[in-house]
Amino acid sequence: MYVIVVYDIAVERIDAVRKFLKQYMMWKQNSVFEGELTRAEFEIVKRGVKELIDEEADYVIFYILRDEKYLKREELGEAKVDMGNVI
Repeated sequence: MYVIVVYDIAVERIDAVRKFLKQYMMWKQNSVFEGELTRAEFEIVKRGVKELIDEEADYVIFYILRDEKYLKREELGEAKVDMGNVI
């Protein structure tokens, strides 16, 4: 499955969440990650994020697509994340 994670998290928790998500997904923008995950990996990601956030103060959305080929993407502007070291 292809998953896009979008979040609005308090500053004191952002680094922990970003570091965790980087283990499984590509960092696309300040509060956006995306990538291909197995169902097991998705459950790990969801559980891990849940443990790191405060559900009363933070907000996370998981968009789940069957496959990246079903995603139509249009981008404007310059990406802020350095994709130069991606293999």
